[in-house]
Amino acid sequence: MRISVIIGTMPEIIKMSPVIRECVRLGLDYFILHTGQHYSYEMDRVFFDELELPQPRYNLDAGSGTHGEQTGKIMIGVEKILMKEKPDVVLVQGDTNTVLAGALAATKLHIRTDLNSS
Repeated sequence: MRISVIIGTMPEIIKMSPVIRECVRLGLDYFILHTGQHYSYEMDRVFFDELELPQPRYNLDAGSGTHGEQTGKIMIGVEKILMKEKPDVVLVQGDTNTVLAGALAATKLHIRTDLNSS
């Protein structure tokens, strides 16, 4: 099974870190897709460093914008990567533009999505 872990904000990085570590520990076929919704060192990179997480395979560098602009930009980038990588499942967590765009792109591509909004 091929797994895509989609993250883009500080809370998602923190909450998905145990999932990522377990993917590493079990030697699963997974990749991290980072949207770049949070992009400053203090809101992003520091958590990868402190939590000792592997670097994302992809970073969309979405940056700022209105909710619609940012969500649309993320969805376009996520869709392209999901079509290329063809994961069996997409994991997203939260209630951010990243989660909305990732879940919607995966659903439209008929990829199983595990969405946790708590």
